[in-house]
Amino acid sequence: MLQFSNLGFLIVNRILPLILVLLSALFLNGCAIFGAPTELDDTKGWQADRIYAAGQEKMQDKDYDKAIVYFQKLESRFPHGAYAQQAQLEIAYAYYKKDDAVQCTAAADRFIKLHPNHPNIDYAYYLKGLATFNERGIIEKLTDQEINDRDPKTLKLSFAAFKDLTDRYPKSKYFKDATQRMVYIVNALAQHELHVARYYMQRTAYVAALNRAKYVIEYYPNSTGVEEALVIMVSAYDNMEMEDFKNDTLRILKTNYPENPMVTGKVKQDEKVWWKFWKNF
Repeated sequence: MLQFSNLGFLIVNRILPLILVLLSALFLNGCAIFGAPTELDDTKGWQADRIYAAGQEKMQDKDYDKAIVYFQKLESRFPHGAYAQQAQLEIAYAYYKKDDAVQCTAAADRFIKLHPNHPNIDYAYYLKGLATFNERGIIEKLTDQEINDRDPKTLKLSFAAFKDLTDRYPKSKYFKDATQRMVYIVNALAQHELHVARYYMQRTAYVAALNRAKYVIEYYPNSTGVEEALVIMVSAYDNMEMEDFKNDTLRILKTNYPENPMVTGKVKQDEKVWWKFWKNF
């Protein structure tokens, strides 16, 4: 009786685990041999126009992931012809609608490289500009930051894409919108520099503030931020007691912006903290 008990103990504790390991190995090998079950392809036997229509339908339903799948299948099965080329543009647009600036830009760049003489190539450049123009990071979305508070890198990429469009295709139907966006971007970039300059002024880092203001005047001379840049420069020079530079800059301000509060002396009380030298005029 004792012998049978020892035998059962041996089977349960030593042999059974080995059997389970062997069964697991056989199961995994079976999966490797036969593979995972394949997803049914609902486009099997479809022609290019039908796949394209299905992709367009998904775009209208705002199911952009499925639309991309359809357009990719179309391009893969029918790589030559108008439908394949249009599918490439649709893929870029779908990524744009998904707020995926990286993939949108990559798809647009691919189209530009493959079809440099395509009649709709201006649209690919336009999409590139839009993708980075609207790009916002997670923190920016959560905090609802203004565009001039954002990292200027994406705005500069957007400007470059729109500039390519306007330089290459001045008769494009996207020319006017791209030009207006470029003006907006320049003003936003200038405001970004001024935002930083104001930060430095508040912390009495006058040299840093001065450099930011000079940057606006040098690189964004047609922006709406030039007037404030001059004001910051005058204030920074005054705080550093650099009278000659202050007076020269103030003269430029008076000539170009005679109605500026710093020139007329009409300023709100809470704004005087910016310019301590007001009392001298």
